[in-house]
Amino acid sequence: MNNEKPFGLYLHVPFCDGKCPYCDFYSLPAGGEKMDRYTRRVLSALGECAGRYGRRADTLYFGGGTPNLLGAERLSAILARARECFGLDGAEITVEVNPAEDLRGFLREIRAAGVNRLSVGLQSANGDELSLLGRRHTAAQAKKTVAYAQDAGFDNLSLDLMLAIQKQTKESLLRSIDFCADAGIQHLSAYLLKIEPDTVYGKKKETLCVPDDDEAGDLYLFACEELEKRGFHQYEISNFAKPGFESRHNLKYWRCEEYLGIGPAAHSFMEGKRFYYPRSLSEFLNGGEPVPDGEGGGFEEYAMLALRLTEGLTDEGCRARFGTELPARMLKAAKLYEKGGLTVCGDGGFRFTPRGFLVSNLLTAEILYSG
Repeated sequence: MNNEKPFGLYLHVPFCDGKCPYCDFYSLPAGGEKMDRYTRRVLSALGECAGRYGRRADTLYFGGGTPNLLGAERLSAILARARECFGLDGAEITVEVNPAEDLRGFLREIRAAGVNRLSVGLQSANGDELSLLGRRHTAAQAKKTVAYAQDAGFDNLSLDLMLAIQKQTKESLLRSIDFCADAGIQHLSAYLLKIEPDTVYGKKKETLCVPDDDEAGDLYLFACEELEKRGFHQYEISNFAKPGFESRHNLKYWRCEEYLGIGPAAHSFMEGKRFYYPRSLSEFLNGGEPVPDGEGGGFEEYAMLALRLTEGLTDEGCRARFGTELPARMLKAAKLYEKGGLTVCGDGGFRFTPRGFLVSNLLTAEILYSG
């Protein structure tokens, strides 16, 4: 392997034991035989990619779907091949898990195999909200999963929360936030519910009892404030961490760095090109190749991604990437929104505030295409 900057590796595990009504991720049920075929295909694809890129990876993320359904043996075999192909020395290695079952044995085995970070799909600590979300676990099961992970030696744990879900109030959200803080985790992702058209939620959108846009914004700002009080510092629109526990893998996406995705629906950005595998398990299992998705890494894309981060868009970052400073017209445009509490500007760049994040798409367009 050469000494070029390492990339991130993402493996999409498309198996799930049921479809939540809000979920638009590619997932489907499968038995052991199909999981075995998937594992063999991933092992083969890893070898092919190693021959193509011959470089080191320093993050590995198993996403889904529900990766723990693959089982510790298959997951460990994939991890061993990934290490053989891409080094992974000192890598952050994350596995998403669903806390609906007793994972004690699974967690011990994957920790022994080298997994060092978990992302647990909590979504809410309130039973009625979990039921409306179609989740198949309880808050008690999630609490046990975190405790089992800590007993297995994990000290880098993340929980997912959803904001602006059906019947959520500030009081119920605070209970979920306190649940997370009391669990002793290091990272938290808090996502505003987005209703996708091809989901169950999308098809009955008009009948859902969800907060309106103003109420959703209030819940988001409330979450940002309460998480900060509990030591979870916001570093991206939807992500909060104790110092030093920011997700190294996800930061690659937002800093427009390289990552290689393997598995149906997995996306990649390597050597200035974007490409992805189609959303088809059968096509993947039968040797289907990724589909080209155009060029990537230009200034516009870089700026849009950087403005998702609380570090924002800076002269330093632009110089390192493009050899030029941030365009003066953009800084001038960003200053127009400072009095309204949407941006924070300095001599070397600007960033969005939590209020700015709420209107980030519009704000980014206004600043990026100013003048």
